[in-house]
Amino acid sequence: MGKQWMKPLGAVLVAGTLLVGGTAWVAPGNYAYAAEVQGVQNVINVVGKGEIQVKPDIAYLSIGVNSTAETAASAQKANAAKIQKVSNLLKNTWKINADDIQTSQFYVQPNYTYSEKEGQKVKGYTAHHTLTITYREMDKIGELLDAASQAGANNIENVRFTVENPENFEAQVIEKAVANAEVKAGAIAKAVKRQLGAVLSVTQGDANVPVLYATESSTAKDMAMSAAGTEIETGQVKVSTTLNITYEMK
Repeated sequence: MGKQWMKPLGAVLVAGTLLVGGTAWVAPGNYAYAAEVQGVQNVINVVGKGEIQVKPDIAYLSIGVNSTAETAASAQKANAAKIQKVSNLLKNTWKINADDIQTSQFYVQPNYTYSEKEGQKVKGYTAHHTLTITYREMDKIGELLDAASQAGANNIENVRFTVENPENFEAQVIEKAVANAEVKAGAIAKAVKRQLGAVLSVTQGDANVPVLYATESSTAKDMAMSAAGTEIETGQVKVSTTLNITYEMK
């Protein structure tokens, strides 16, 4: 029987094939057939990062009061009077809106002593109450903390700075992210002796606005010792985003 070409049977791997126009042709004689080769798109995937530094425009102040007494009720009562005084100062003297003052922590807990003779025993109670203050006058933060200390606040836990409306800077960080991605993709294309083509897809990662901590576990007592008053430096915070971009490679 003479040798003949057979119909394509699909994508099958056969040794000794010759690629011609996207089809793998096998020489007649050994169950000859043509196998279609799946086309592969040439792309470059990169992640571009955009970042800018801006001055913070909002601060969150953690101002707390601790009181110790022989009973839980006494500790709580003493602490309630102190925190009320601090709260009145913030609202009446500093004109801070009640919506910007929030209780973030409150507890009353026993204090323990231990001895080999008596073991563990309760010795008094400590009441703790912390207010988180949203404040927007950056140049008056130190003065506010000093005033709170004088009013009875004895636990200034931290001051956190950030940007209230990061979306105002979104266009800037996106532009920087795109430029960063294009530089990376262009370098890759050049390295493999190809050219960068059109953008095929773009996916944005999460926008990020880190919180800057001005102080950590600072006590109002320590701050009040400075005759010049407390100085708080706001510094700058970073606003950033990432873009996953796919480019055509020509």
